[in-house]
Amino acid sequence: KRMWEILDKITKGKGTLEDLDKLEELAYHIKANSLCGLGQTAPNPVLSTLRCFRDEYIAHVVDKKCPAGVCKDLLSFEIEKDKCIGCGMCAKQCPASAITRTDYIAPGKKLAAMEIDKNKCVKCGACIATCKFKAIIKK
Repeated sequence: KRMWEILDKITKGKGTLEDLDKLEELAYHIKANSLCGLGQTAPNPVLSTLRCFRDEYIAHVVDKKCPAGVCKDLLSFEIEKDKCIGCGMCAKQCPASAITRTDYIAPGKKLAAMEIDKNKCVKCGACIATCKFKAIIKK
């Protein structure tokens, strides 16, 4: 449970480098002191990822970014105004009504581009799935 709490903290962008050390120490402690095979092997996935993907853990903690693009709390969605034709399909699919029209009209376009309000966005990805023009990017 404590390992999960630390991992959760890291994936939300609230972790520290000390949390990484604490996570690794706790994993080795559990592995060494568990009486059953399940307890002895339970920390292995965490130890493996710490060994093979430490740079991604550090990116979560230091840069507050998720290189894999899966930690919702560290994601943001943006509309590239030059690619957006202003059709509004993304806004129709957005469950949080986080997408509105801007004043910016790209050269050669007839409608103003759309914009995502990051405070309202629930990061569901419905807008990306809907946009046929690949104007929405996940950062």
